[in-house]
Amino acid sequence: MNMEPIVKRFYTSLEEGKMMGRKCKRCGVVEFPPVIACNGCSCTDMEWVEISGKATMFDFVLPGVMSTRPDNEFLQPYCYGCVELEEGAKFNAIVCGVTKKTKKDIVPRLPVPIKARIVQKDGYKTVVFDLVKE
Repeated sequence: MNMEPIVKRFYTSLEEGKMMGRKCKRCGVVEFPPVIACNGCSCTDMEWVEISGKATMFDFVLPGVMSTRPDNEFLQPYCYGCVELEEGAKFNAIVCGVTKKTKKDIVPRLPVPIKARIVQKDGYKTVVFDLVKE
């Protein structure tokens, strides 16, 4: 498969068990997943940094009939969460362990700590998150 160098490095790192992002050398913003240019200042002078995997979930939605994907069944139960990494990057991600039943216990505690996990999916590795037991 022909991939852009940044994409290739990202997936190669996941295969090695590491989550990698890119940090802007001008303003210090960390981008995850990695991108070519900084979303903070548009600078293209970026360096690779390892991501700790520590994060916070600020809000979430449970998948409904129209947003449930068969290729995610092995991750159930899960939600789609608004995630912020300890390094500062913000994005939406799958957060495992959230059900309709546990939703009522989680919502009043938001934001809640979560931790990244690398999983095998359809021939490649990807990143999902798990709730941190408090």
